[in-house]
Amino acid sequence: MHFHHHGYVSGDPRVQPAAGVGIDRPEELPDEVDVLIVGTGPAGMITAAQLAQFPGITTRIVERRPGRLAIGQADGIQARSVETFQAFGFAERITAEAYRITEMAFWKPDHEDPSRIVRAARAVDDEMGISEFPHLIVNQARVLDYFAEFMANSPARLRPDYGYEFQSLTVDDETQGGDNAYPVRVTLVNTAGENEGQERTVRAKYVVGADGARSKVRQSIGCKLAGDQANHAWGVMDVLAVTDFPDIRTKCAIQGEAGSILLIPREGGHLFRMYVDLGEVGAEDGRAVRNTTIEQIIAKADEILQPYTLDVRNIAWHSVYEVGHRLTDRFDDVLPEEAGTRTPRVFIAGDACHTHSAKAGQGMNVSMQDGFNLGWKLGHVLEGRSPESLLATYSGERQVIAKNLIDFDKEWSTLMAKKPEEFEDPSELEDFYVRTAEFPAGFMTQYAPSMLVAEPTHQGLATGFPIGKRFKSAPVVRVCDTNPLELGHQATADGRWRIYVFADAPEAGAPSRVAELAEWLAASPASPLAATPEGLDRDAWFDVKVIYQQGHTEIDINSVPAVFKPEVGPFRLTYLEKVYGVDHKADIFDVRGIDRGGAVVVVRPDQYVADVLPLTATDELAAFFAGNQLARRAEAV
Repeated sequence: MHFHHHGYVSGDPRVQPAAGVGIDRPEELPDEVDVLIVGTGPAGMITAAQLAQFPGITTRIVERRPGRLAIGQADGIQARSVETFQAFGFAERITAEAYRITEMAFWKPDHEDPSRIVRAARAVDDEMGISEFPHLIVNQARVLDYFAEFMANSPARLRPDYGYEFQSLTVDDETQGGDNAYPVRVTLVNTAGENEGQERTVRAKYVVGADGARSKVRQSIGCKLAGDQANHAWGVMDVLAVTDFPDIRTKCAIQGEAGSILLIPREGGHLFRMYVDLGEVGAEDGRAVRNTTIEQIIAKADEILQPYTLDVRNIAWHSVYEVGHRLTDRFDDVLPEEAGTRTPRVFIAGDACHTHSAKAGQGMNVSMQDGFNLGWKLGHVLEGRSPESLLATYSGERQVIAKNLIDFDKEWSTLMAKKPEEFEDPSELEDFYVRTAEFPAGFMTQYAPSMLVAEPTHQGLATGFPIGKRFKSAPVVRVCDTNPLELGHQATADGRWRIYVFADAPEAGAPSRVAELAEWLAASPASPLAATPEGLDRDAWFDVKVIYQQGHTEIDINSVPAVFKPEVGPFRLTYLEKVYGVDHKADIFDVRGIDRGGAVVVVRPDQYVADVLPLTATDELAAFFAGNQLARRAEAV
């Protein structure tokens, strides 16, 4: 954690100094904002948390509820999400309070007595070592609490504005071109307090609709969810119970003669969730299945679990739903015939643009990646770092990912609903779970080439960092303090691009290509660092790190080029924590397939690999950033 560079910090270093709009932040919702986010679910809160790191931008997030969410419906936290939490500084704390999934058990009818279930198989949750981060179960409300804490501690001091419900919006095309224009007119209504029922108008430069499956923001921009409503219903309940079922604290897929259960243990040692199969629903049902009582759900679960019993003592939450898979064809307000003629002003994220079953544990996870993708892009455009065309990449990237999720979930939910006798192979369900582990863990996302993702021309220089996929961490040793750590864990959600320079190892007396690259980065007008405004630290927009092929004891810190040791803060202190050597127990060059001649790996602020280049490819590096940055050197914004 980086602090003290502006002077001694005696309090909690997670509380960053207030800056910009965070100084004397008004309590009341302003009439004009840069970004208005509607909805404090996972997509909205991570977008707000990212934008809270941009203190020059006025961001507000509104919520129709009068206060924080007390209990959330989502609870599955995939490894990619925990990796994201690491960037926001709370992975360790939320892991400590969560339930951790390490195995999944599969229960099926006993061959000798099919009315009874028996454990048929176990599967390790991450048998292939996809991530160093765990698969967790924790109440969605706690995830939102941690994002709220991060927002409040960020320079913009962002906090939700509760008690405002979105009604409608209009976009004034005539004012879109002005630098100070707020072209989106939003009508809100107070839902609580002395002004309950009163309408008010807020003007915004951009609006993000993260207001759920019944999104009014989506309706306002003419988007519709399209897809199928499956003919299968499930009851879901979070309960405290006494049972003799031996795997009650293990994630289980249970298939009995009477139906199926997906069992998810919850945090705290006692609570667990059950998705209980209520069977097929005919077209003539008319949603009557929604009237299934909690008593009926419990009775059905007890029937499926035979010969074991279930004595429910307390019900925290329950619901009934029918599986549906729906997706919008765009995630912003630009109509297909308008593509390329204007940039978006209104965006939708999370359940507002994709819905699916809960059993794949993807809803909250994919929604957060929507917000992480969008938040930094809005920040860069509004700060003048990047052109407005950057914003069109949000819909282009995330709509494809949502489609892939729905295709996966259709297959998984279909398998879960099958009766045991309908499987051609008795192990089909567990085989699918193991075979597809990388997808639900959140690591199959790979963005296509665009202004933000380069063609894989030089992919062979770093085969373990596929372009378009998230930057997969590996062990290194920091030279200045000899600490072994994970390289990827040193990247925080601060909106900066990362440039990882993997050094060559020239023979004695031969010129070092790293030294030549470092000189270009520091001094060339074509260097991306040259765009950093005067008055900001040299690493304010770009975090440049170097990883040498030697062990830390063989590296002379004084011989490391200055661009990897930037001067920071008002005292111009030298920051030494960007210089690394290999961990000989797991050499990152071998682990990630990095060419011994060296390589540059460019990583986006949302942790996805944007480019892989030779150390000598300064023209290509300059051209890449010229496509997504506004090349200028100006006064600090």
